[in-house]
Amino acid sequence: MTEEETGEVFRLAYVPGVTPAKWVNVWTERLPDVPITLVAVPAAEAVSLLRSGGADAAFVRLPVDRDGLSVIPLYVETTVVVVPKDHAVAAADEVATAELADDEVLHPVDDTIEWTVRPGQPAFTRPATTAEAVELVAAGAGILLVPQSLARLHHRRDLTYRPVPDAPQSQVALTWPTDATTDLVEDFIGIVRGRTANSSRGRAPAPSAQKPAQGKTRKPAQGSGRRAVPTGGTETGRKEAGRKEAGRKETGRKETGRKEAGRKGKGKRPR
Repeated sequence: MTEEETGEVFRLAYVPGVTPAKWVNVWTERLPDVPITLVAVPAAEAVSLLRSGGADAAFVRLPVDRDGLSVIPLYVETTVVVVPKDHAVAAADEVATAELADDEVLHPVDDTIEWTVRPGQPAFTRPATTAEAVELVAAGAGILLVPQSLARLHHRRDLTYRPVPDAPQSQVALTWPTDATTDLVEDFIGIVRGRTANSSRGRAPAPSAQKPAQGKTRKPAQGSGRRAVPTGGTETGRKEAGRKEAGRKETGRKETGRKEAGRKGKGKRPR
């Protein structure tokens, strides 16, 4: 059945730097009949996209306006400083914000890091996006502090980055409209939370058919050496089984008598 026939499709938005591949792969395995559509969206537009119905859920960077939204914080990213390879801080393993006091620091409009006090000196311009800010860093117009995933996303051979441990950090979260928590949204929440397909909120596979009950047999007492006799059966069968059992007992007594007579005969001395 096609997507048009079922009417089911899950639309997942994500902001730059977030890689939803691992969750999408689980979705594809668990719900192969429900397509998932990925929507790349600028960080500043993710919430408005959700509220307009353009996506069912989204990976965003906190903070966001949570009015009417449900939010599950997921992980925190290290903040790094992006600099030209010949910059002085490139020789260090990590950098403190105080060491950037004399640098011009770019502040793009789409910055999602919450700064109490921004380090360094304000740059001569404020770029609209992180991508534009990275281009300015490459041109020698300043340096840039961003979440590490964005530094990797906009990697250039002429630039490098170093961790800034004392800088505020960016947190990634899953969010969706609270009044539009559909079954598909619940399915995706379960995947992100690591629930299995058989959990109470996952879609459990159809139960397998039960095997027919097998006939029971009566087990012999331990050490008796007797064969198990099936329960039930006809009267004739039970009589026949009784005769065979009596015959085995008689044969055993005769054999025991012969062995006992042989031992006594061996013990007498010849005259």
